[in-house]
Amino acid sequence: MAVLQQRTIDAVRNNEQSLLARWTQNLETAGATRDARISMQELNQQAREFLRLLVAASVTADAAKIDAPEWSDTRAFLENLSRSRALQGFDSQHTANFIFSLKRALFEQMQSEYAESPKDLADQVWVVSEMLDALGMHTVRTFQKAREDVIVRQQEDLLELSTPVVKLWDGVLALPMIGTLDSQRTQVVMESLLERIIETGSEIAIIDITGVPTVDTLVAQHLLKTVTAIRLMGADCIISGVRPQIAQTIVHLGLDLQGIVTKANLADALALALKRLEFTVVKARQAA
Repeated sequence: MAVLQQRTIDAVRNNEQSLLARWTQNLETAGATRDARISMQELNQQAREFLRLLVAASVTADAAKIDAPEWSDTRAFLENLSRSRALQGFDSQHTANFIFSLKRALFEQMQSEYAESPKDLADQVWVVSEMLDALGMHTVRTFQKAREDVIVRQQEDLLELSTPVVKLWDGVLALPMIGTLDSQRTQVVMESLLERIIETGSEIAIIDITGVPTVDTLVAQHLLKTVTAIRLMGADCIISGVRPQIAQTIVHLGLDLQGIVTKANLADALALALKRLEFTVVKARQAA
């Protein structure tokens, strides 16, 4: 069992201010204090709180087994710190360095405390090294998980932003598609479009694929699923933006769009939708 000696714990407690000063100096050397995303005051508060939790847990806990209940408060602190760093846009190195920068300050303090006892010094340096390494790795793991969560949320937000449902006319909705269609995006498209059909009571939905680079069998299947869902809601669907190269690809692949109406551009699709709804659009001068 790797445990800090009471002498080591007392040395940390009695020299807290000097330890914090040396720790802060190490953070400054590493560039942590030059980043405007975190203030010096906030960094000092975090360092002081971590050192206090570290000492409190070290009194009874195994220094190498940070998953023990005695380390719960320390783990919670590091998890909150990692999540906040991830949200602020820091990288994992910057986050882990908050822990590892304390090593040198603690080693220097123990060298002074155990100057007359090399054996005890080596033992305590090893224990402290194991402890801080374990805490640092926990911090990195938590940071990576938090960063992955941030990326997933950003991807979901981008999916929603990249699938805007636009009301072109009373009873006519348009969904301009940009980029590649996959299963996840098809689900978002379907949900957004069906919700808007219900909200507006629209009878026709236009899916514009002008911004879709290629249409293969998988993309066609996704489009068919979306069209089927629209029809089940009692609306009709027109696909616009079918360029010559996409038309050739569909023919070469032998894809069957199952009677879906297609148009070369959005203007033609809108004109067809208005005709089906029995709207007539004329120029103002001609109407006069």
